[in-house]
Amino acid sequence: MECPHLSSSVCIAPDSAKFPNGSPSSWCCSVCRSNKSPWVCLTCSSVHCGRYVNGHAKKHYEDAQIPLTNHKKSEKQEKAQHTVCMDCSSYSTYCYRCDDFVVNDTKLGLVQKVREHLQNLENSAFTADRHRKRKLLENSSLNSKLLKVNGSTTAVCATGLRNLGNTCFMNAILQSLSNIEQFCCYFKELPAVELRNGKTAGRRTYHTRSQGDSNVSLVEEFRKTLCALWQGSQTAFSPESLFYVVWKIMPNFRGYQQQDAHEFMRYLLDHLHLELQGGFNGISRSSILQENSTLSASNKCCINGASTVVTAIFGGILQNEVNCLICGTESRKFDPFLDLSLDIPSQFRNKRSKNQENGPTCSLRDCLRSFTDLEELDETELYMCHKCKKKQKSTKKFWIQKLPKVLCLHLKRFHWTAYLRNKVDTYVEFPLRGLDMKCYLLEPENSGPENCLYDLAAVVVHHGSGVGSGHYTAYATHEGRWFHFNDSTVTLTDEDTVVKAKAYILFYVERQAKAGSDKL
Repeated sequence: MECPHLSSSVCIAPDSAKFPNGSPSSWCCSVCRSNKSPWVCLTCSSVHCGRYVNGHAKKHYEDAQIPLTNHKKSEKQEKAQHTVCMDCSSYSTYCYRCDDFVVNDTKLGLVQKVREHLQNLENSAFTADRHRKRKLLENSSLNSKLLKVNGSTTAVCATGLRNLGNTCFMNAILQSLSNIEQFCCYFKELPAVELRNGKTAGRRTYHTRSQGDSNVSLVEEFRKTLCALWQGSQTAFSPESLFYVVWKIMPNFRGYQQQDAHEFMRYLLDHLHLELQGGFNGISRSSILQENSTLSASNKCCINGASTVVTAIFGGILQNEVNCLICGTESRKFDPFLDLSLDIPSQFRNKRSKNQENGPTCSLRDCLRSFTDLEELDETELYMCHKCKKKQKSTKKFWIQKLPKVLCLHLKRFHWTAYLRNKVDTYVEFPLRGLDMKCYLLEPENSGPENCLYDLAAVVVHHGSGVGSGHYTAYATHEGRWFHFNDSTVTLTDEDTVVKAKAYILFYVERQAKAGSDKL
């Protein structure tokens, strides 16, 4: 939006010596000393934390608006400023009086000058930090790509994602998808999209609540986010622009309340798929897909129209068989899928840890078997038999007609009771390598032995008791090493830790023919 308060609020010199030392994205709040979500006041250059940390930036503005009865009018006017601040990570500008992000500038261009100055400070700090790390790594072994930060071991090559206010559900999904190599590489190789022209051509686009839907591109912001990860930066990336696009095109995720990571993943993939079906700077995105030789036509699964990289990698096909128990009529239906949602069998729901002794441990095979086993439909799901001309009791069975390149398995940990949505906290054992899906195929004899084996690429975990609360993190493997992604914190971990996690979403990648023959 065009803010009318810039001329009275942007008062600091672009090269002000009042700025703290170090990289702007790591500056600490002058009140609570937190270095999460720092914002700098463009009136006095003081630094405070954002409203979703401890809210001292907003309190700084509110305190400045309190009139002092014994002061002169000029002093009151000076006290009434401090309305505009800048995010020290994304360099977006916000006005508290307008309660919106700002896209315009002062006549002298002071906002852009401050932005460029902060970027220079960040780049200088990053360069110095990179030289320091290089010296450390020269004296370390090949496997010691780690730093000690605040007492914790942090991976050098991985980049975290800032939590923008209960956005851990989005961060966990983004980090998982960024470690699915074929999917990630496709987006990173796409050409950039210029969303604006005229006066704002060539300048960074800041998405605000007042912009129209025509100004946003989910594919472009998703591409930018993936490009920002795995570049070796120790500074967490802020997916702010992507989040605003999500707000624009996915109304269910507006606001800052906790959301379901699986629901977000499905919305994200569906909207990426729909946007990819459109044009791309005059070039058909489907033609770009066809140029990628690794995504052959036989591996495409069309959902809602033409195939895209989403359906080519995540798309599979289910065969749904329903048999009438009265006349024996069989009905078959083929359904495309991007993921499979698996129930945790009721007999395992009391076992909450791997080492708990009361009963056998639930395995991923148990969940898959429950999904594909023959099931008699209850009275609320009577089948409309075309031969009997009425609803009859029937049985249902799923077969997998085609397996995807990346098999996404969602464990249904949340279920409704009379009034609440409770969590099934059961531990489910899952393999890191060699998940064999052959026994669930409709025609297993037509699939080679290697085509049915999958290795784990990423795991999303929900910590807490309910879908509307708690916290999401992710584990993912990158170049043979496992990492734990907890918003802005990324740590190197091991396989023993990963297999103990209470998985919510599992991403398995089809094994290449040269791999071994371990099986589930």
